[in-house]
Amino acid sequence: MQLLERNISCPYCGELIDIQVDDSVDESDYYEDCSVCCRPIRIQTSIDHEGDCQLVILRDDD
Repeated sequence: MQLLERNISCPYCGELIDIQVDDSVDESDYYEDCSVCCRPIRIQTSIDHEGDCQLVILRDDD
């Protein structure tokens, strides 16, 4: 398992926050609370055919 640190923008408050992404899993869908506003962020990850980790960042109500 390798954890990648990624910098994302919270879809609620817009603040930049750091998250840890496990790139050893082909796809994942999980929630992580924003460290600034504490709202739940839905994070979807996938590994593309070149081995790069792709992120989709959503609000809980999206």
